[in-house]
Amino acid sequence: MNAANHISLDRNQLSLIPPELLRQRDLSSLSLFQNALRELPEALWNLTELTTLNLGDNRLEQLPDGIANLTKLRMLDLGHNALSTLPEALGALTALSDYLYLSNNRLAALPETLGNLAKLVYLNVSDNRLAALHHSIGNMRGLMELRVYRNQLATLPDSIGSLSQLRELHAQQNRLTSLPPEIGNLISLRELELADNELTVLPSTIGNLAQLRRLNLRNNAITILPQSLGDLRNLTHLDLRANPLHSLPNAISEIVTLEKLDLRWCRLAVLPTWIDRIKARGTLVYF
Repeated sequence: MNAANHISLDRNQLSLIPPELLRQRDLSSLSLFQNALRELPEALWNLTELTTLNLGDNRLEQLPDGIANLTKLRMLDLGHNALSTLPEALGALTALSDYLYLSNNRLAALPETLGNLAKLVYLNVSDNRLAALHHSIGNMRGLMELRVYRNQLATLPDSIGSLSQLRELHAQQNRLTSLPPEIGNLISLRELELADNELTVLPSTIGNLAQLRRLNLRNNAITILPQSLGDLRNLTHLDLRANPLHSLPNAISEIVTLEKLDLRWCRLAVLPTWIDRIKARGTLVYF
């Protein structure tokens, strides 16, 4: 693609951004995906008309403070680089709305100012080294999809309950041992991915997730489930595989929307009597 205000130089093994490109001050979209860039020139931050910037799959180790100049950006891809830190200046990009990709880097923390991105709909920070999420993430009230999987998260901040627009939360393959009660405030949540963590219990407030369709708890350390699961009246898929469950709450049988219940590799001594009943009404049960 090389239209008047849109330039794509993807997959060209570029180690430098062509100087003539950096003189095109009216550019609105620039894609340099899958090149060999190790650093970014100061002149890049003069392209203040940019609304889309794709720097994914390069070799960047630093993001300069000059990024703050690109105040019209709506989409920014920095995924698949070698970034170990991010500047606080990233919080100046308050027009970011469509997406922010930070996946597959070496990030151990996110800047507090990320919470300034209140219009952002999609945030992906998966495949990093994050041990915690800053409480300021609760200020990102526009988020509809949050991907934090394959990190080292032991907890989620209480402030996550402020994300009332959130529809999907993907937090699998972390080190979560519990969830904050505030998770029940995610009234728009439809998909909750928590597989491959270290959860032992669920808060009873999980029953407040009235819009939840899919709940994946595969491969945790849960021995007992709250009765409030029965309040998930829109749930279609419940994955409980590979948990040391001793019993199941009867309330699960009250979820008439349930299409699939996966109980493989659990430790149930006796199957509940209601299993045959939900199978008869069409629920697919694996055990």
